[in-house]
Amino acid sequence: MLDFFTIFSKGGIVLWCFQGAGVTESFTGPVNALIRSVILQERSGNSSFSHGGLSLKYKLDNEFELIFVVGFQKILTLTYVDKFINDVQLRFRDRYKNELEQKGALKLLNNSFEFENDFKVLLSVAEESSKARGPAGMRTFEQSGKSQKTVKSMIETKGGDKGKEQGGKKNKNAKKEGKHSFFKSPKPQKPKGKQNRVWNNGGSSTRDLDYSDKNGNGSPNGAEQNLEAQFDPGGGLFGMLKGLVGSKSLTREDMEPVLEKMKDHLIAKNVAADIASQLCDSVAKKLEGKVMGTFTTVASTVKQALQDSLVQILQPKRRVDILRDVMEAQSQRRPFVITFCGVNGVGKSTNLAKISFWLIENGFTVLIAACDTFRAGAVEQLRTHQRRLNSLHPPEKHGGRPVVQLYEKGYGKDAAGIAMEAIAYARNQAFDVVLVDTAGRMQDNAPLMTALAKLIAVNMPDLVLFVGEALVGNEAVDQLVKFNQALADHSMSDKPRLIDGIVLTKFDTIDDKVGAAISMTYITGQPIVFVGTGQTYNDLRSLNARAVVSALMKA
Repeated sequence: MLDFFTIFSKGGIVLWCFQGAGVTESFTGPVNALIRSVILQERSGNSSFSHGGLSLKYKLDNEFELIFVVGFQKILTLTYVDKFINDVQLRFRDRYKNELEQKGALKLLNNSFEFENDFKVLLSVAEESSKARGPAGMRTFEQSGKSQKTVKSMIETKGGDKGKEQGGKKNKNAKKEGKHSFFKSPKPQKPKGKQNRVWNNGGSSTRDLDYSDKNGNGSPNGAEQNLEAQFDPGGGLFGMLKGLVGSKSLTREDMEPVLEKMKDHLIAKNVAADIASQLCDSVAKKLEGKVMGTFTTVASTVKQALQDSLVQILQPKRRVDILRDVMEAQSQRRPFVITFCGVNGVGKSTNLAKISFWLIENGFTVLIAACDTFRAGAVEQLRTHQRRLNSLHPPEKHGGRPVVQLYEKGYGKDAAGIAMEAIAYARNQAFDVVLVDTAGRMQDNAPLMTALAKLIAVNMPDLVLFVGEALVGNEAVDQLVKFNQALADHSMSDKPRLIDGIVLTKFDTIDDKVGAAISMTYITGQPIVFVGTGQTYNDLRSLNARAVVSALMKA
């Protein structure tokens, strides 16, 4: 049933592994993909992962820094896997702890770890229990409850009808009473726990502040406004002492109040609700079972873990270096092609002009392909940008040749064909970069999404940039998922071209509500290449991950 089961440390040392009978393929590929795509990218909120035809389930043991991974065919439905991996973890960590105490770390790593017999026993028990819980057979009529009924039991008497009627009236009245009580103002209840009495400006009336927790244990909260105090379920001296967990393993129950407040804080900072939940789940899995240091609070530990996760998310595994890639394309005597896509009104053409200016400042020549053949004024807007950029960098300073040219064929034409002609023209005229401007389209517009997928599939640009607003919240998830899905569905290749990077616009209008950056990067796994911070050509910046996370965590 199982293809493989492997146990390794977070340092990458394989402690023990099992491979199923008849399985010849190595499991290093799927496990490495899991490490790269999930564990290193702080996406461990979901405990399952798919790679090719395999489904992988994994579990982290943070106390001993171990990772347990099981792999099986995706077409199989193995109901016992979750319990089985938990049982293996408990059995292995006990053996591992004993061996570690007896032999020491060095001897343990040099010798092979004997666990095969225990594993086979646990596997056979899990498979047997799964068979025992199989679907029950259909009962016969004699075994059913209907066969026990008599004709007399099915006849409703008048008294029974009356009782039913009375019962019905009673229920109806109860419903009315319930409805009436819903609109009544709730009776004041006696507050639990300790209370602080706060006087108003006039000093004539008071209001009670309740600081009690769910167990009724109250603790006065200080007036600190920093994020740690906000996330800490208890405040002040007593709350701090209560939160100290020296030499104690963290549990999910310990972290739950803090994680709930962190989730609400992230949503308030414009992180999509689903992404905020997944981030908190990932942090919980990362910390669960970890032994805390002395005089360390749960709130500060969870906050630090979340900050590290956010920085890791904003620094994805793939880094886009456009200048290096353009120089490499120059050495191959071909233009470097960038396609811009996104929904309507996010600033694709404006940011295309900013990137043109940035490329010109770095000594490259640019050809702009006007492939937005739908929106009125789109070509004229690009022509205005071309004229302004050439006035900032006159042709006289560049050997009499304009540094920016516009390739356009008017309106109502096929965008994919115009892009193909523009790339061929750039190759003949020795342009360094081709920037392809496309029409804005909503993610639900199937015909326009098909046209975009065709443009990308036919011309195979070097870079596909999604232009999105920093103002969006949950909508960012929907946009990126559907754009990527459309590009995958309408591609004729086995490995379709998806979004390679993100340009985040209007970043100067959001103050510290920078959550869209987290949502977009988390969904795609691709980096934010540029950030638009204003209306001039100079207002283009690269993303500072730590500055964004600092703004995000600010109370």
